[in-house]
Amino acid sequence: MSIRSHCHQLRSRRRKGNILVLSVFLMILMMAMVAFAVDIGYLCVVRNELQRSADAAADAACWDLINSSGPAGTTNYTTMTVSAKATATQFASLNQVMKHSPTLGANDVEVGYIANPRDPSSPFLTDSVLAPNAVRVKILQNGEQNGQVPLFFGKVLGMNHVSAQAEATAAVLNSFVGFKAPSDGSNLGILPFALDEDTWNDVMNGGGTDDYTYNTETGAVTTGHDGIKEINLYPQGTGSPGNRGTVDIGSSNNSTADITRQINSGISASDLAHMGGKIQFDSNGKLYLNGDTGISAAVKDDLAAIVGKPRIIPIFRSVSGPGNNATYTIVKFVGIRINYVKLTGSMSNKQVIIQPAICTVKGGIPSTAGVTSDFVYSPVWICR
Repeated sequence: MSIRSHCHQLRSRRRKGNILVLSVFLMILMMAMVAFAVDIGYLCVVRNELQRSADAAADAACWDLINSSGPAGTTNYTTMTVSAKATATQFASLNQVMKHSPTLGANDVEVGYIANPRDPSSPFLTDSVLAPNAVRVKILQNGEQNGQVPLFFGKVLGMNHVSAQAEATAAVLNSFVGFKAPSDGSNLGILPFALDEDTWNDVMNGGGTDDYTYNTETGAVTTGHDGIKEINLYPQGTGSPGNRGTVDIGSSNNSTADITRQINSGISASDLAHMGGKIQFDSNGKLYLNGDTGISAAVKDDLAAIVGKPRIIPIFRSVSGPGNNATYTIVKFVGIRINYVKLTGSMSNKQVIIQPAICTVKGGIPSTAGVTSDFVYSPVWICR
């Protein structure tokens, strides 16, 4: 064998040895990258599950705020926080993380007020004098609560566990200056019947009767007491501040057929088109609606068909003009439900018994100048 051939074989062996070493190194590096990717993927799954659990807990707790601040409820922050935390804990546990139900710490649920939930910079206040409209929930995975997240391959790098957390804030709008057509094409659950402000304030202050009870589980209304006072919406001709009656939301000459349709189906986009696309207070906090001081017996069956269902009605401060030339000065929107309807017989026996009730609505135009509605809420959404 020549010297040249021998040298060539030696170089060839060296190259094979170098490739083998390089291959082993690259395999180790690739395995490390795969292990890293597995742990990163697992952490992403855990964090997604944490966020889902936090979102569900905050959403449910905010709905609890609505229910606890209803006609028979409270606006006490401490009481509402206790109730909201119980609901948040329940829903967090139902949305498991790593097949375990997360627990919430003493300070992981906060009830507060956000002036403008649509603005990320609007502060979350826990000491506002206004009724709370938001819940913030934090779920932790650390050494002190729920346990750290174990890693599969991080141990190679000396990392056995890592901490993780998720936070969600759910909010609801609870004061409106008006309404526009919902973007999903649905109608507004507003009844074209106006109630005077004095009577509404009286029932809010504990006046009225308590002859009917509403079953929250079945939606049925029966005789009995439920702690929420009732009033008669039917105009009794008592004089000041003016007779109650129907108002024109839409065409200025609503017929009985229009009233019937709005009772059954709500206020449509075509109705609002007659009013510039929305029904809203002016800069002085007033809305003027043409109306008719009375309620036709022809709508009896239609009103009876929605007994127990939440609806919104306008509240008027004054009314001027007679009959179907009446003009109502509307100053507030309120949530109610109808409990009983009787539009036959003598005038004194006719009744449309209503009581304050929580009503959620899409298409609300938020108020920026204080309370302009009672028991009317937007749907809850995760705002942060």
